[in-house]
Amino acid sequence: MGSVKIGSAPDSWGVWFANDEKQTPWQRFLDEVAEAGYTRIELGPPGYLPTDPVQLKEELDKRGLEVTAGTIFEHLHRPDSWDSTWRDVSAAAELAAAMGAKHLVVIPSMWRGDDGQVIEPRLDHEGQARHGKQVTELGRRIAAEYGLRTQFHPHADGHVDSQETVERFLEETDGEHVNLCLDTGHISYCGGDNLELIRKYPERIGYVHLKQVDPVVLAQAEADGIGFDEAVRRGVMCEPPLGVPELPPVLDALAGLDADVFAIVEQDMYPCPPDVPLPIATRTLKYLQTHGGGGVSV
Repeated sequence: MGSVKIGSAPDSWGVWFANDEKQTPWQRFLDEVAEAGYTRIELGPPGYLPTDPVQLKEELDKRGLEVTAGTIFEHLHRPDSWDSTWRDVSAAAELAAAMGAKHLVVIPSMWRGDDGQVIEPRLDHEGQARHGKQVTELGRRIAAEYGLRTQFHPHADGHVDSQETVERFLEETDGEHVNLCLDTGHISYCGGDNLELIRKYPERIGYVHLKQVDPVVLAQAEADGIGFDEAVRRGVMCEPPLGVPELPPVLDALAGLDADVFAIVEQDMYPCPPDVPLPIATRTLKYLQTHGGGGVSV
């Protein structure tokens, strides 16, 4: 039996950007995530938390927080994109490593825009193979230069999103250098099966984001043909246990893996009123502790 180590992230405080007046200030996020009972966090969008390692370490230490991962988008499916991707990835990896993190969560760029319109063609199998080769090399270099494990995060409206594209991605990549950040909400949003992915690819589940989808809001979003960002504004990502997938079976399956896994709570809700996140975060942690079985720790 492994263990599932719970944490949270700026996303659960409505943070999507480095700077935005609609977002919770970073000091308040750190205060409140600790107040809610979490001891582990992600860095969130690059530039949201202080990028000076000394300053950030001091801020984390005085609140009893540690960093599990950095997060960054990639666009390696595009020709001649290595240099621009590496510039952003290496900066995120450097700060994450300086904070003692062991992981870097890498997210694909989007094929569909906020208005629901296609902005890039979907990758065909040849394109998926090229992309997988590039991400594998990215993971190899991240490990070699920063000592971090690359965890690839399928994303709604991204070039890796549906069950089919997730499984294809796993086939086209090398598990020695890149594995899966299983985001339960994004998988369910795109009609995938989280438990099936854990069952079929236990050795590729390297990291987890926990979230749920409101099926009623999702059905209306699909009917209206809107993009993911607008669906979030409508409340498609909801507080557990109000949505899908059911999290207790997911936590049980994760605890059954022969590994210790970080499971970071992420409830997309940009933008949101400043007083909304803390009560939700507190209730969510209590729910996970109560329904996560003996394998869950905070």
